[in-house]
Amino acid sequence: MKNPWEEISLDDYERHMGLGSVMQLQAMNGMMKNQFEDYPVKSAMVLGVAGGNGLEHVDPEKYDAVYGVDINARYLEAVKKRFANLDGTLECLCFDLTKDFENLPCAELLIANLLVEYIGYEVFQKTVAHVRPKYVSCIIQINMDESEWVSDSPYIHAFDRLDEVHHQMDEKSLSDAMEKISYSRTKRTEQNLPNGKKLLRLDFVREP
Repeated sequence: MKNPWEEISLDDYERHMGLGSVMQLQAMNGMMKNQFEDYPVKSAMVLGVAGGNGLEHVDPEKYDAVYGVDINARYLEAVKKRFANLDGTLECLCFDLTKDFENLPCAELLIANLLVEYIGYEVFQKTVAHVRPKYVSCIIQINMDESEWVSDSPYIHAFDRLDEVHHQMDEKSLSDAMEKISYSRTKRTEQNLPNGKKLLRLDFVREP
């Protein structure tokens, strides 16, 4: 059976994420601008790049290589069309991280936004250990009340199968998982969202 993310249309995903009652697309875009700008690196990898939200903040004068990784090949085709201006800098890679993480190249900065939730801590640890970035920047969703982790919207049924792969996230567990592979937490920022949710950005640096 296919991974649920291979069957969700990009249009449904982006329309849901961009709704005024959800606002994750907009919030994450602003947070990604800082992720790309905060570190003195020449290469970056975005795990779960989807349709490329945030890639407009990639500066080709700064970055020699940016890798966009996703399990959905149709998402990556959209990324290539949308960001043709990054040709020569951006490379799209279609991989299922639960199986293919060993095929990833190395990068100095690893960005994983709303991604760890769908592969789990163990697979993420293995992926980070293989890519060997100096910096890791993650955004996870935190539910501040008892609401469902997927916000209600006209597109909610597009996400019905995500329960099959979803892992509940929390700040301490992610920090502990990173510490086990010798990454120390260096930064914490958060942004409140509608519907009793917030985006939490946690950054880590590889210990010498």
